[in-house]
Amino acid sequence: MADSLLNVLVVGSGGREHALAWALSKSEKVNKVFVAPGNGGTAVGNAKIQNVAIGHDKSDFVALVEFAQSQDVGLVVPGPEQPLVDGITDTFKKVGIPVFGPSAKAARMEGSKAFSKDFMKKHGIPTAAYGNFTDFETARQFVVDATFEIVIKASGLAAGKGVIIPRSKDEALQALKSVMVDREFGSAGDEVVIEELLVGQEISILSISDGYTVDSFPAAQDHKRAHDGDEGPNTGGMGAYAPAPVATRQILKTIEETVLRPSIDGMRKDGFPFVGCLFTGFMLTADGPKLLEYNCRFGDPETEAVLPLLDDACDLSDVFLAAAEGRLDATPLRFKEGYAATVIMASGGYPGSYTKGHAISLGEPPQGTQVFHAGTKTSGDSIVTSGGRVLAVTGVSNTLQEALDRAYAGVKTVGFEGGFCRSDIGFRAIKYLKEAELAAGSTGLSYADAGVDIDAGNRLVDLIKPIVKATRRAGTDSDIGGFGGVFDLKATGYKDPVLVSATDGVGTKLKIAHEMKIHDTVGIDLVAMQVNDIIVQGAEPLFFLDYYACGHLDVEATRDFVKGVADGCVESGCALIGGETAEMPGLYSKGDYDVAGFAVGAVERSEILPRMDEIRDGDVLIGLASSGVHSNGFSLVRKVVANAGLDFHSACPWDSAAAAAAGAAGSGRKTVGEALLTPTRIYVKALLPLIHKRAVKGMAHITGGGFIDNIPRVLPKSVGVEIDAAAWELPAVFKWIKKSGGIAAEEMARTFNCGIGMVLVVSSGDAAGVLDALAAGGETAYVIGRLGAYGGNGEQVVVTNTGSW
Repeated sequence: MADSLLNVLVVGSGGREHALAWALSKSEKVNKVFVAPGNGGTAVGNAKIQNVAIGHDKSDFVALVEFAQSQDVGLVVPGPEQPLVDGITDTFKKVGIPVFGPSAKAARMEGSKAFSKDFMKKHGIPTAAYGNFTDFETARQFVVDATFEIVIKASGLAAGKGVIIPRSKDEALQALKSVMVDREFGSAGDEVVIEELLVGQEISILSISDGYTVDSFPAAQDHKRAHDGDEGPNTGGMGAYAPAPVATRQILKTIEETVLRPSIDGMRKDGFPFVGCLFTGFMLTADGPKLLEYNCRFGDPETEAVLPLLDDACDLSDVFLAAAEGRLDATPLRFKEGYAATVIMASGGYPGSYTKGHAISLGEPPQGTQVFHAGTKTSGDSIVTSGGRVLAVTGVSNTLQEALDRAYAGVKTVGFEGGFCRSDIGFRAIKYLKEAELAAGSTGLSYADAGVDIDAGNRLVDLIKPIVKATRRAGTDSDIGGFGGVFDLKATGYKDPVLVSATDGVGTKLKIAHEMKIHDTVGIDLVAMQVNDIIVQGAEPLFFLDYYACGHLDVEATRDFVKGVADGCVESGCALIGGETAEMPGLYSKGDYDVAGFAVGAVERSEILPRMDEIRDGDVLIGLASSGVHSNGFSLVRKVVANAGLDFHSACPWDSAAAAAAGAAGSGRKTVGEALLTPTRIYVKALLPLIHKRAVKGMAHITGGGFIDNIPRVLPKSVGVEIDAAAWELPAVFKWIKKSGGIAAEEMARTFNCGIGMVLVVSSGDAAGVLDALAAGGETAYVIGRLGAYGGNGEQVVVTNTGSW
């Protein structure tokens, strides 16, 4: 009978590994659970569990494989992260032994925090703003310049201790030095991630995946600080409980949709499907769950809390084998009702220095309690301490309070010299449950119940005030928060001003911003579309207001958008003096938003453009280079991308020289989405001096309608223009769009800017001087056509030599 049963090898020596061995040993299909090297708890007390004196360093892999083959092991379960990062899964798979654990490539999600943060950004997974650094001075300057509280993380593996939350800038700089210069965490600190500190309650979710399906354990909440009240230094974890009441059904649904499935799908699409346990840590912010980190294995002590919640009919060995063999959809996790709470007993002095070898007394644990060993080993007939976290005592019951009571009752049955534990595990959850119970007595609805978060709106205003303030100019201080924006026209010095206004949006380019989670560039676009429309009237942009409408206010995304608007205002010399943020659940889907803007400029009456009476046969047309597609034609662009079999996360296929260089360097190649989100060029500062010199007779902003529909707006009815398409090279993005979409040259000229974002009408005698002035102002410009007599027959604007496109 034993020959048909499964032998399992668990790799590791902590409380997590004891809990895994314990849960696997409960299966009737399991003959033996070997634990390499194991600990004092896995050495005694369970006939199915047996220690193996082999470590789990990379140098031990050969011995582990030989042992597994000799014992007919049919499933390997690596516990710690280091062997996974080192490739233990790949080693066993080469000899045909199933492994519940990710490949070395997939384990990079924990092995490099910089890699994982870039993955989150690529796949639009909500997380904190961040920067990756390998140079200390660059990182130091980032900390000095940061306007928000930060977290410093060693990018490599640091035994769960490489995260530092400084409480001041000085403390942050010292922490950065200790990681990067003093090498407190060794090579793990060769690269650091510095990210924005998120505020809220933290939860952990352990999910099983076979690379396609994902199935999760109940959400748990860990306690990182060493002492009660979340005081003292960070540890590997002093206790946990599950399910965490703060992780509501809606929050878990959001996490499933925005993080778990996109993560598993993203890893598969990127060529490293994830098989094993994916640990995801979240901060529950005012803007929804934000991902803090990935781990490539079961968490500790979360594992000791969630495994006892498995339903008795749920065979963990079946689940692990199904995941390893790609058939998890047929073997779901099942759980019993109730709660589990785990309390860690630690050595005196932990997480600092501590002594080892103290004898442990182990009494009979109360009913509903399980003691898992972590830092223990056998010494003769005794079990003694051998680590910082020594024991994990878990209680299970119908209520959280009863589970905690059982865990603490279990703590009283064990002991060793200098041992200590926190006495307040679960305090946040107990408070949360009591407040929820009180709130249940009230049936009154609030605006928040309808999906509108006023507090988030107020927080946004506080975040963007300094951003907006940076756009101040003569006429306004750019203070926001009032009922209307105020601008003092007299302060600008105009003598006989005429006001010019414009309003616009960004169009379906926003769909790309939504998917890529890049929001600042469309803020620049919004400003550019209007200030470029204002400048063609000869007017100087003075002030700007924006409108942002969404279904759910994501404060960080909205702040990024406003930062883009502010950048555009600074670039064009106008002030951002106000705006409106409208949260409209039910009208917009979560993650979607739309934007609009309103700008006002001024021009002296004598300088208003176009000067139709001066535009005549023989004048020339000067084109100013665009920065890309700008903000028009994106409905067609998106169609072309889809028909080409690409998505916005695909590598950018145009600009082959840059792409080849990036490929040779091994990194840095833009995606399609990143390239298309290049912001619209703003031409204001280069054109204003020419307007004041009366060197320009008229201008046209090349937006929707291209050359064919925009240039006639500034021409008298008696004049037409012939544009020579060979006068400039069609940019690579337009060549790709034209070729991939099979788009006729005439359609290109009527839809896109085709590399020319602004055109000027100037006298032929002034053309050379205008070109020199534009070059001095940083613009690339060309003479692209000449004006001639137009009798009214045919198109007023004709584009020739499009064969060069």
